[in-house]
Amino acid sequence: MDRSKVFRVSSLLGAETVISFLIASFLIGIAPGPDNLFVLTQSVLHGRAAGLWVTLGLCTGLLVHTAAVVLGVAAIVQASPLAFSILKFAGAGYLVYLAWNAFVSQPRELAEDDSGNSMEALKLYRRGIIMNVTNPKVSMFFLAFLPQFVDPAKELAALQTISLGALFMLMTLVVFGGVAMMAGHLGRLLKRSPRAQVLMNRLAGIVFLGLAAKIATSGIG
Repeated sequence: MDRSKVFRVSSLLGAETVISFLIASFLIGIAPGPDNLFVLTQSVLHGRAAGLWVTLGLCTGLLVHTAAVVLGVAAIVQASPLAFSILKFAGAGYLVYLAWNAFVSQPRELAEDDSGNSMEALKLYRRGIIMNVTNPKVSMFFLAFLPQFVDPAKELAALQTISLGALFMLMTLVVFGGVAMMAGHLGRLLKRSPRAQVLMNRLAGIVFLGLAAKIATSGIG
């Protein structure tokens, strides 16, 4: 983000608000949660490039959640137990699917990092989007978190919200990108052993199942 853009955002939100929001976003990003654990497991299993593509997908999903807050869709989901349940079970089901793939994968498959392939990159990017969009807790979080930094006394509240969403995406990209880089390096070391590859796969499957259970049993509140 260049200086002119920073100045425009600071003018819209206020420099103190921007700094406070970025600090809060950083702390939220490093706190263990479904998204950063997802980036961690994908990076260890498939390499840092895979983790970066998943991170880009997750950030794209944040665009959807930001738009939902601006348009009031998140409030509708929060008020509708059925809509919330549909989203959360779709997300949980997708994680169960990923867990199954992890359990049945073979060491040779894990040793091959083809995330540089355009089709594989698109698959990983799409995986990140689905993971983020189908987690209704992210919508609820955005609905509760973003308005806390919007100044109703200023004009263009919607634009303030969009700017906050963009800042959150930027911080997510930085934090999750760092997770992908470090986890990818660890994965390369572990992949030297077929037994370690199998262990990584099993652990990833357990993590996915745990995340699925957490999402499936979550409530609106």
